[in-house]
Amino acid sequence: MGALLGTLIIGLVIGVIAKLLMPGRDPGGCIITMLIGIAGAFVAGYLGRVVGWYQPGQPAGFIASIIGAMLLLLIYRMIAGKRS
Repeated sequence: MGALLGTLIIGLVIGVIAKLLMPGRDPGGCIITMLIGIAGAFVAGYLGRVVGWYQPGQPAGFIASIIGAMLLLLIYRMIAGKRS
């Protein structure tokens, strides 16, 4: 439960940082950016456990979460850009 709450809180901050590191026009607003940050933290945690960097139940690190969020933000821009 604590790891989940920690991932959610870190994910909100991560979304904002990923947006600052990847400037540009996004189809979504601030809420979408924060949700992408939360998803990025979960993706980074999952991939980190698969690779062996994190133990089960351990949240992803700060840098890994930023990279995960930036990756998801890039994918989101590619998908949303094709629709426009």
